[in-house]
Amino acid sequence: MPDHGKRYEASAQLIERDKAYAPGEAIGLVKQAAKAKFDETVELHIRTGLDPRHADQQLRGIALLPHGLGKTVRVLVFAQGEAVRLAEEAGADVVGGDELIKRVEDGWTEFDVAIATPDMMGRIGRLGRVLGRKSLMPNPRSGTVVPMEDLGKAVTDARKGRVEFRVDRTAIIHVPIGKASFGEDALLGNLGTLMDAVVKGKPSGAKGQYIRSVTLTSTMGPGVKVDVNAASSLVAED
Repeated sequence: MPDHGKRYEASAQLIERDKAYAPGEAIGLVKQAAKAKFDETVELHIRTGLDPRHADQQLRGIALLPHGLGKTVRVLVFAQGEAVRLAEEAGADVVGGDELIKRVEDGWTEFDVAIATPDMMGRIGRLGRVLGRKSLMPNPRSGTVVPMEDLGKAVTDARKGRVEFRVDRTAIIHVPIGKASFGEDALLGNLGTLMDAVVKGKPSGAKGQYIRSVTLTSTMGPGVKVDVNAASSLVAED
């Protein structure tokens, strides 16, 4: 295994590997350790006690981060008729029906969120091959299949900082909470919103300790352990 670079090793010296920090202190350390020449993304990693092989232990949800993600989110909407106008007025970057479906089917995926109205789902089902592997397929459970009257809000939320979280096959949640350039209060607000959503989303079949570990890190920095009880007690901003 190759050794880490000098920048990473210097950052690692700031952190006690076996210590679980209070959320605010952990965020401060992550910001100090983010020494790359670009604005690193701050990531949250939660190890759960779930067994994703069981249907009643699946976890999937969405959260609207109060301070955004620090990047421009490109929103695509599959729609027709009056819904096209509503999506465009809400600020969607690309809106369309059959021609857009064909464009995506041919491999174009230069967008971050795909939203659809229910009447379009039968026509975009064949896009699963393209969108499924990129986690871009519209899905009612993730709030990306919405009736026309809710389309404007869905587009607005997606552009502000809407994130989807889910457990992977190893029962871990990986999700961004902002940029290292954010203030500590902004990152703490986003962290609280996500932790609140994860705690409230606890599946009915969960057994034993639900949240086993919480770690914060930046794109190129070392991980910082967060006290599980303190993190689990955070709540979303009003």
